[in-house]
Amino acid sequence: MTDANAPQAVPDASAQAVVENVHPWADLAPEHFRLLRLAPLPVDRHTGVRPLRFVQLGRVERHAKGQSLLRLTLHLPGERVRKELNLLEVWIDHRSKEMRLGPEKGLLVEPANRGLGRFLLAQGIAWAQQHCAHYLVEGAALAAKDVLSEAARLRRDHCLQAQGFVIEYLDPQQLNARYSAERVSSLHSDWPSEKVQMVDLLDAAAMLQKADQSLREQDVKLRKLESRLELFRREDSSLRFTIACLVAFCMFQAGLLIWMATR
Repeated sequence: MTDANAPQAVPDASAQAVVENVHPWADLAPEHFRLLRLAPLPVDRHTGVRPLRFVQLGRVERHAKGQSLLRLTLHLPGERVRKELNLLEVWIDHRSKEMRLGPEKGLLVEPANRGLGRFLLAQGIAWAQQHCAHYLVEGAALAAKDVLSEAARLRRDHCLQAQGFVIEYLDPQQLNARYSAERVSSLHSDWPSEKVQMVDLLDAAAMLQKADQSLREQDVKLRKLESRLELFRREDSSLRFTIACLVAFCMFQAGLLIWMATR
């Protein structure tokens, strides 16, 4: 039995406020998936090698009377990245008729310099233009701590400007900057398709079938090479034995001649 007069635990007001402020769509998991092919690119002196890779694109969207959300995530097979990486959110506020990009920490993409940033922005812009092309775009500040070099800053600015955003620097050192745009319709929904391609299910199956066929052909060639190598090894052993016999015979003949000459 519990004591009715016992003091009850009072929940922390700050923790309760955080729980109440969490959006019901904050932890939505991806529901639809696509396969992305990252084309092999020349080695970059800033970001290193850029080989052929495949990335999984996750997508989930929700619609309500006052808001709509699109969340895009990238998953790298065999790798684990921080939660804030490879995530883009597009929030639509139907009450204020504005579109906002998230998360608040900014769009951070890994691997970098592969066209994935522009691809995610293009997908989000295309979705927003289908639902709210005449809405305003809410600008935001660009975090200076995420730009570790001048090359990274130039890549970031090029990515945003190519999609139709305007970059405004607030200081001569170009450390504090903001991005903005007039309306959703003024943004661009294209991306460098020569770097990032979406692969359909049948195309992925055809790629796997082709790879399996290539492996089988390589296995047949390898077996033929191994058989030829084994034949060469047997011939080499026979030649070695013959040479050893000839050397022994020559030494015997030389010894015999020396013996005859000294008699």
